[in-house]
Amino acid sequence: MSGLDLKELAEIELQRDEEEAAALGTQRQPLAAPTTGEDPALSMSHPFYDVARHRILQVAGDDHFGRRVITFSCCRLPPSHELNHKRLLEYLKYTLDQYVENDYTLIYFHYGLNSWNKPSLGWLQSAYKEFDRKYKKNLKALYVVHPTNFIKILWRIFKPLISHKFGKKITYFNYLSELREHLKYDQLIIPPEVVRYDEKLRNLPRGRPPHPTKKPPPRPPLPTQQFGVSLQYLKDKNKGELIPPVLRLTVTYLREKGLRTEGLFRRSASIQTVQEIQRLYNQGKPVNFDDYGDIHVPAVILKTFLRELPQPLLTFEAYEQILGITSVESSLRVTQCRQILSSLPEHNYAVLSYLMGFLHVVSQESIFNKMNSSNLACVFGLNLIWPSQGASSLSALVPLNLFTELLIEYYENVFSGREAPGGHPPPSAEAGHPGSPSARGCAGDGPAASLVSPVVPPHPLTLAGRHL
Repeated sequence: MSGLDLKELAEIELQRDEEEAAALGTQRQPLAAPTTGEDPALSMSHPFYDVARHRILQVAGDDHFGRRVITFSCCRLPPSHELNHKRLLEYLKYTLDQYVENDYTLIYFHYGLNSWNKPSLGWLQSAYKEFDRKYKKNLKALYVVHPTNFIKILWRIFKPLISHKFGKKITYFNYLSELREHLKYDQLIIPPEVVRYDEKLRNLPRGRPPHPTKKPPPRPPLPTQQFGVSLQYLKDKNKGELIPPVLRLTVTYLREKGLRTEGLFRRSASIQTVQEIQRLYNQGKPVNFDDYGDIHVPAVILKTFLRELPQPLLTFEAYEQILGITSVESSLRVTQCRQILSSLPEHNYAVLSYLMGFLHVVSQESIFNKMNSSNLACVFGLNLIWPSQGASSLSALVPLNLFTELLIEYYENVFSGREAPGGHPPPSAEAGHPGSPSARGCAGDGPAASLVSPVVPPHPLTLAGRHL
């Protein structure tokens, strides 16, 4: 799996962490800037006062072997635009320089890391390289508390850089209580947010909660419910319209204003904003995306809508067939895609055709937006199909993304011969075999290879001229 593929998956997992925290009622809100009164030992003359005042790094007593303990709390990281990460790295080194001559232990509290306060992966890679042997030699233990799938993906990204010897120093703890057998727990400076999160986790009957996006809508659903209900429900409540309103309106907005936005569909949005828009849609109220001033907001709403369908758009039944796409000869893969899609319910097929037609158009602007069919597939694969039980494994990403890439890149060939939304079959593909994109992951940023001119999904027939 390519580096970009893993980075995209890391973004997805981080967004899931945020949603899960929100479902637990422990979602971290932006903190007010700390004042000197909160830490009497900190003076404004401190060379790194601008970073130290956030109390991200704390020295917290000793472990059972007498080694100094230093904690790093993600929930104390302010929004990225409020923190100079270069200064953060310098402050980390400045602090550790006082202790690295002797053995020491690090505790990393993962809770609270989210899309708006996380350092970039590039920064993390640079930071790891900055901490040379002097810092690693006497680090005897690194405890990661409350790890999530994001940490697992991060490990895979960094694995080529991390020595086997250093890797053996890392231990994962799901609960704070597990720290007691390794260090003097009462001496630790643990942020109250982390303690509350730990309590919520421990009170759950079966470990971590299910993915909050699979939370069912009210029963019975609101007449205007848009998220978390079936395609059939949406059709019945929208006078037989096949294309769900949220999908049609976000596609229309993005087609008009976002086709050349770099990184379209790769960026995240505030979970509070997403939840607010979902609430408005579910209550049948208008949404004007212009009010949010961020083209990535409707892009996230579109992905969220797909992810919250009770059954994936490509259906549970197609999952195993799609996983087999990599074993099909490359020259026959487009034909195999058509065959798999032929078994979809008519409604699913219509919605899928509408969406893929739009993504095909997005890919044709990849010289500007850097989102060719391969990169779009990395974003949408997991939002179009997932297993009926559990989550997709990392090994399943290659076939899922490849299948999605084929649908986008060879849209007209794949969807020819069966009616698309609006009652008109898409034009046939050009003569000649379309070939097949390789299972190359998400590394390419060049223009997507296209066989035919794009077919833009039709404008909404209702609510025209109003952006919801």
